[in-house]
Amino acid sequence: MQELSTQMRFGEYKDALILIQRYPILGVGFSGSPDIDTYIGVSNMYLLIAEEMGLVGLAAFSAIAIALYVAAARVYRRVREAGHLEPIWWGLHAAILGALVGGLVDHYFFNLDFHPSVAFFWLYLGLAAVATRLVKRQT
Repeated sequence: MQELSTQMRFGEYKDALILIQRYPILGVGFSGSPDIDTYIGVSNMYLLIAEEMGLVGLAAFSAIAIALYVAAARVYRRVREAGHLEPIWWGLHAAILGALVGGLVDHYFFNLDFHPSVAFFWLYLGLAAVATRLVKRQT
């Protein structure tokens, strides 16, 4: 027999997949589930994005994250030459990567109930993009 919290998490995943199947393109929005037999809320950032914003929103979010790391990979070899920017660049990219990996088991950085953490996620993502541009420009 599984622990109660594990059973609840699997129930969240099941409901999330049901909602995504019913509303795949644009999701159900941010106000709540339109169906009485399911609810919004899952401990996985990516499933939550797909629930609320659909596969279009998940694709847009993924494209932004991929674009950040593609740009970072292009300047990766030049980061050491950037001097004082190196620790900032590494720290910001590591923070975003940590949030993206943590999103597999939590929804903290995309939940509208946690405005400051969502704002910090996007702030750090923007700063990481700026740090990459500065490294590119400086070297």
